[in-house]
Amino acid sequence: MLHLRLITPADRTDDVVRLIERTVGTTHLVVLAGAARNPAGDVVMCDVAREAGDELIGTLREMELDRTGSIAVENIDLSLSKRADKAQRESPGEGADAVLWEHLADATHEESTLSVTYVAFLTLATMIAACGVVLDNAILIVGAMAVGPEFGPLAGFSTALVQRHPRLAARSLIALLVGFAVAMATTVFFSVFMDTVGLFSQAKLKGARPNTSFVYAPDAFSFVVAVLAGIAGTLSLTSAKSGALVGVAISVTTVPAAANAAVALSYGDTAQTWGSTVQLLLNLLGIILAGTLTLLVQKWLWAQQRERTARTGRF
Repeated sequence: MLHLRLITPADRTDDVVRLIERTVGTTHLVVLAGAARNPAGDVVMCDVAREAGDELIGTLREMELDRTGSIAVENIDLSLSKRADKAQRESPGEGADAVLWEHLADATHEESTLSVTYVAFLTLATMIAACGVVLDNAILIVGAMAVGPEFGPLAGFSTALVQRHPRLAARSLIALLVGFAVAMATTVFFSVFMDTVGLFSQAKLKGARPNTSFVYAPDAFSFVVAVLAGIAGTLSLTSAKSGALVGVAISVTTVPAAANAAVALSYGDTAQTWGSTVQLLLNLLGIILAGTLTLLVQKWLWAQQRERTARTGRF
């Protein structure tokens, strides 16, 4: 269930209330006349089944309530109410399959912003991965994958393509390009420093690395895994399954490939630099392609569900 808290101009409150009352899947409607001060107006609150939330929020935006008032949405972790159970039963489809497009766009917008924190996390992840590839330590590689925040702009770019948001697409692409450029450049200097103090060496980089050699040896499996991870990551975002998203983060080799490319570049090893770069690009391409197709399929399936519901009148 979702909880909606709305601030409505006094002359629009009745329209908003009528909309909520005729929307299947809503319950616990509360109207507080004159309670809002900034902006001035009434406060309207209700609970809505997740599968009915996207349509309701979209209609509220069409009424320009996001401009004249406010629309706030929260997830309800626990709701002990027979009315809430009834609202969920009457709503079409399953809540786990519903996509809140407004929430997805907002979440990916935040995650795809080129911020100091984003660049710092990506840089630190790449430096950790650099230690992992030189030491051939799989634990460090997995840790670097978990720290890396690059899935945010990848998901943002896929969302932008499906929703046709050129600004979000540009923002996500800039975050990816600038983020990896800064992270890899910093890791090159980090590698030079570690070599100077005797912790890195070219012999370690060129030596046998059975645990981490895959990061500069792209093959068909690299793309297949990236596609599967992109599907899983997109589903985890649309269904708010953060645990699954962590699993996605440690299943693709974007950060380790970037790290290996940076370390190899610091030693002038063009073969490993090129191989790691190809690995990185394959992963990025696979995730974006899979994420975009997954969102398109979800959008089509949900549209079909709504058409069937409207045609049969059954929930």
